[in-house]
Order: sequence, then structure tokens, then C-alpha cells
Amino acid sequence: MKKGLLLLMGLLLSVVSVACNNDGSTPKEADAQDIKEKVHAYSVSTNEDEKASITSHELIVTDKGKETTFNLPEDEFFVSIAPYVESTHECAIHSLTGCQGELVEKDFDVHIQDKEGNVVVNETMTSLDNGFIDLWLPRDRTYQVQIKYDGKVVESEISTFKDDNTCITTMQLT
Repeated sequence: MKKGLLLLMGLLLSVVSVACNNDGSTPKEADAQDIKEKVHAYSVSTNEDEKASITSHELIVTDKGKETTFNLPEDEFFVSIAPYVESTHECAIHSLTGCQGELVEKDFDVHIQDKEGNVVVNETMTSLDNGFIDLWLPRDRTYQVQIKYDGKVVESEISTFKDDNTCITTMQLT
């Protein structure tokens, strides 16, 4: 009996360790609104002690060397776009606390539609202090994006599938 119980406990410990963060904690669950608020707070944060990045499925926060991950909503994908005129940087995984775009606090006309022609965004949006436009789009789709600014326009295709980029810095306005 003891041998069976020890075997079961060992099996449980190995399963738990596979599903843990680097510090041994499990990814934190939060509802979609909480995660969106947390992501936005890091996007506009000036706190230099905490670092945050976002993959296609997790928000990763590092504070004084301790890493904590938060699962993103299953049906929504975060993407941050930094339209530019003259300068940009290469990026795939968006650093909410580190990436800097060229056009800070500028108004853009943003139009996004899926392959079937359904419009998911059609509004004027203002870039954040970091020069990025943060968006939450439905997952597992491909989109046509058009951004207009100051008489210039850029069009590009993006997608929201597993492991797609969350940082789009390739959209040069011409």
C-alpha cells in the first residue's frame, strides 16, 4: 500500500513539475478582462524594475529575476503593431516594456478584415507612448490590415495562429 502511494505521489509530482514556471509555480489563470488590463498596464508602464513580454499564448512578467507567466484568453490573440515612416526594429515576440516604435501618440486610421471580408476593426486609434497600437483579435485567422497616417498608407497580412508574431514592426507607411 505504501509503495503504491509513493509511486502515485511521484507520478503526481512529475506531472506538476512539467506544468510549472521556471520558479516552480504554475501559470496563473486570470479571466480575459483581467489579462487585457494587465497587458495594457505593462504597455503603458514606466516601471523599470518589471519586464513583460507576450507570446501567442502567454504574458511573461519578470520582476527582480522571478518569472511569472499568465495564460492568455483561448479565443483572442494579442498583437502590437508599430507603423513607421523612417525607422523600425526587428521583432517577433513583443516586449511590452521594451519595444519602442517611431510614431508616438499619433492617430492612425486602422482597418482590419478577415479572409471572408468580415471587418473586425475600422476606427481611428492612437499609438501608445511606445509607438505601438495594441490589438486583441480573434485567434486562428488571417487578416488584411490597412493603416493610414498623414496621407501615407500601408497594407499587410497578419495572422493569429499558434506561435505567430505578437510584434509587427514591418509596416512602413509610404
